[in-house]
Amino acid sequence: MRIEYDRDTCIGMFQCVAEWDAFERDEDAGKAVLTDSEEDSDDIFVREVPDDAELDAKFAARACPVDAIEVYDDGEQIV
Repeated sequence: MRIEYDRDTCIGMFQCVAEWDAFERDEDAGKAVLTDSEEDSDDIFVREVPDDAELDAKFAARACPVDAIEVYDDGEQIV
């Protein structure tokens, strides 16, 4: 399972931070940060989701009010 986070779309509500500890607050930028991720393209950050964090990653994606987070399983978007 893989997660993609569009930092440019993020509006800094930080609901993802409450759902999964892989997201952290960047108060200076007013946006969340996806820890241990790599920038895939301009402001799109990706990382693998550990097996024990799959539910948390899905909750983080569903909690985002601007759909800046997407979760993929076997290449198919599931959230």
